[in-house]
Amino acid sequence: MASRKEEKEQRRQARLEAEQAAAAEQRRKKLLTVVGATVLAAALVLVVLIAVNQSSDEGGGDASSIDAEIPVLPVLDSLPQEGLAVGERSAKVTISEFGDLQCPVCKQFSETVVPDLLAESGPVGAGDARLAFEQFTIIGPQSEDAARAALAASEQGRYWQFIEIFYANQGTENSGYVTDDFLTGIAEAAGVGDIDAWNASRADPKWDAVLARTQSDASKAGFTGTPSVLVSGPGGEKIVGAVPDAGAIEQAVEDVS
Repeated sequence: MASRKEEKEQRRQARLEAEQAAAAEQRRKKLLTVVGATVLAAALVLVVLIAVNQSSDEGGGDASSIDAEIPVLPVLDSLPQEGLAVGERSAKVTISEFGDLQCPVCKQFSETVVPDLLAESGPVGAGDARLAFEQFTIIGPQSEDAARAALAASEQGRYWQFIEIFYANQGTENSGYVTDDFLTGIAEAAGVGDIDAWNASRADPKWDAVLARTQSDASKAGFTGTPSVLVSGPGGEKIVGAVPDAGAIEQAVEDVS
């Protein structure tokens, strides 16, 4: 039978062993936490690298890679431009597209509907209507940068060329691709002759009022998305709505003529 002294020593030993085991467990958990944090940090770095790589692959940001081979450009070059509109000044009807240059659906509209409107058999090509692009900047700050650059190009008669080439080189919304180099590359490809004047114009606060008026006009028409189309003429106005096809727009031109 153990003496009281021996029992006391056994309890002390057991307590020490328990404390050592607890300390070892705490060290193990701490090590796992550190390792986990390291792995997470490495994973985040990998995600960022992938995102950056994807962004660079999705177009934009590099003026040297601008694609200016746009099928609609020869048609645009053959039509008169004034301000934000392309088409004959004598046309009594105006087709107003409210669009955002960062909008991928607007890009699709520019590729599938605009060429039909500008064609010889279309309302603009036939001289029945003019086509205006209103900068409805709803996606983000980069949309405003793009809009001001396009508006500045309008002062040199290259507004629609700028718009169409921008769409052909459009990147992911708000990804940072709308840089000064990118916009300059678009302007040069669009045939803006005086880049210094264009740079000064796009920085001019005068465009604030133009963009604000577009926002107001879009709100009055009930537009909340892009592209949306309003057709106006002697017979009144007709809201064609969001993402219309060429047939619906042509019918609206007839209705208000």
